[in-house]
Amino acid sequence: MLLHPSARFGRISLLVSVSAIAMTLATSPATAQQAEPDSVFQMLGRIIFGTGTPKLAIDTPQAVTVIEQEELDRDQPSNITDLFTGVPGVQGTGASARPLGQSFNIRGIGNAEQTASAARIIVTVDGAPKFFEQYRMGSFFGDLDLYKRVEVLRGPASSTLYGSGAIGGVVAFTTKDASDFLVAGADNALQVKLGYDSNGDTLRAGAIYATRQGNAEYLLALNNASGGDMVDGAGEIIPGTAFNSMSGLLKGTWVLGDDADQSITFSMSRTDSDLDDTAVAQTGGAAASQFGTADIHTIDDTISLTYNNAASDNPWLNLTAQLSYTDTTADKDNFLYGFLCAPGRNAVLCDSSYGYSTTSLKVENTADLSTGLWENYLIAGVQWTGQERTASSSVGDLAFHPEGTADTTGVYLQGEFVWNEKLTLIPGLRADFSTITPGRGAVLAGGAAQSDTAVSPKLAAMYQVTDNFSLFGTLAKTERMPTLDELYSSEAASSLPARTPSLNLEKEQATTVELGFTWQSQGLLQADDSLQIKATAFNNDLTNMIAVTPRVVGGAAVPYFSNIDSAQIWGGEVEAFYDADRWFSQLAYSNVRSKDNATGLTLADTPAENVVLTVGAKFPVQNMTIGWRGSYFDAITTSSATTSAPSYDTQDVFVTWAPEEGGLAGFQVNLMVENIWDAEYRNNLSLDNAPGRNTKLTVAKIITF
Repeated sequence: MLLHPSARFGRISLLVSVSAIAMTLATSPATAQQAEPDSVFQMLGRIIFGTGTPKLAIDTPQAVTVIEQEELDRDQPSNITDLFTGVPGVQGTGASARPLGQSFNIRGIGNAEQTASAARIIVTVDGAPKFFEQYRMGSFFGDLDLYKRVEVLRGPASSTLYGSGAIGGVVAFTTKDASDFLVAGADNALQVKLGYDSNGDTLRAGAIYATRQGNAEYLLALNNASGGDMVDGAGEIIPGTAFNSMSGLLKGTWVLGDDADQSITFSMSRTDSDLDDTAVAQTGGAAASQFGTADIHTIDDTISLTYNNAASDNPWLNLTAQLSYTDTTADKDNFLYGFLCAPGRNAVLCDSSYGYSTTSLKVENTADLSTGLWENYLIAGVQWTGQERTASSSVGDLAFHPEGTADTTGVYLQGEFVWNEKLTLIPGLRADFSTITPGRGAVLAGGAAQSDTAVSPKLAAMYQVTDNFSLFGTLAKTERMPTLDELYSSEAASSLPARTPSLNLEKEQATTVELGFTWQSQGLLQADDSLQIKATAFNNDLTNMIAVTPRVVGGAAVPYFSNIDSAQIWGGEVEAFYDADRWFSQLAYSNVRSKDNATGLTLADTPAENVVLTVGAKFPVQNMTIGWRGSYFDAITTSSATTSAPSYDTQDVFVTWAPEEGGLAGFQVNLMVENIWDAEYRNNLSLDNAPGRNTKLTVAKIITF
């Protein structure tokens, strides 16, 4: 079969890039020690915190990526899809641009319209677990302007520290801190930021005040954004993309103890989004017109209180205790088709309110047991999480969104053993004990309380073969217990048989093997340049997958959900970064393959093979960078026409400028032009066309005093 020109170009670009890297490696001498770059462009040289003790990304025996403030400023992401451009194996799914219609997809796990999809990827903000699932809505509504860092941990190995069921992985957001803005000799800082997006005529404004008072630091941030409907590359309106949003962050850190080895951090954030006459089906696609419009108002709250005692004189004690609360609500009214509101399936067109609140208490200690040539760390923790799902409507209980509570207690151990800075072994084990209780409506439909246990073991290893070359691998297994929605959803009989609560569901199970290598070197083309490469191959076997039970006209009632599927997901990822005084480049490649073991077809949530190449130049005197980014996606045919799509490519250009001298010192200017050729295309995991050309400009000014 002939490839679309853009697909051929994408494959050729990938081949040339990888070949160039391979030739550089083959002709360059080995360095005397591992590269330890401090450049912001070397993403594999950044510290990863979410896998246990802090490690460089390239030295972590797991596929991990961290997005720092530099990329957030440069790319000015307005949604999940924008955020993960250039991160292999990770992207947004659902709507292409609707602010409330996107969810996460990691290595083919995650679908904005799939029940419990959000449960397969764990999301945290400042360590606080977040969860939201609702019919044809996305799963994450936080304002990206509140965050300074996003860690992505791919695969179920992260279940040890974050919770059983992380089949896809973990996405961990960190909010801004006062210390990010304060400088030596100044106890106060004020940042004012203005932004504009041409597509949708969006205006953004924000202000941050940071102050240092003795042993304490405080930050207050306020943001406001408002935009109209965006258009795709053909000039057609993408309905439901107009929005108004306000967000705020209050954060304080207090340093305690004679050795300043203790701290207390309080963080409270809120994002308030208001969409009038927007698509009821925020995830997009054909349903966006079928369900009409409504007014949607969401509030997303996160509160956390964290205590840390590093006990500088006691290697056995590094204790962290965190109490957190998150609450996400979505209120809908003023439906265009509200005249069809009625009990049953049409209740989706009635004035209604949906919510998830999660309270969590987590206590974790890291003991340093190092001796001789061995660095030994033991992480032990216990976590209690209580989740409440609420729903109400003008016609009473909603059978398709049952209320209830889930209480889970998890205990875990993770060891980290490093021998002679050569061999790293990380075993881990977690057990989660959960009790799920249905609400009144679900009880009336036949629901009953359920209790179960999920176990997640893992073993990760990395061996440094030479000063430049390392091998790593991971074997991990996790179990995902059914959610409230899967257990208690029901539907009365109509033209098809009734659906009853699904009280006999087995746990989903995932067993993953990862194998990979890393290469890092300096002095390739000039004395102080650096190259880093991390390549990972993976295989994920999924069993007891939970899906909607098929119904037959005239047949008997069936449980709403059943364990009816098993599947295999496999593939590979490559991250490569080159950095020098005057220029830099980045390569991110992802190829995910899958098979439904019952049908042999590709799973509907599988992303297309893709490669993203970024090349840029640096001007140190002016503190300026300019760059180009090309994204190439191959054609893909899945088991669903909705998630099948032809190949495409897009081109972006960017400029960043932060003058350090003269009258403009303290200013920061970021210009990004996305889809510069105004191409018309649709990512296969998006249900509608992507936005056309979009020029983003942000100007910020920091004043310290």
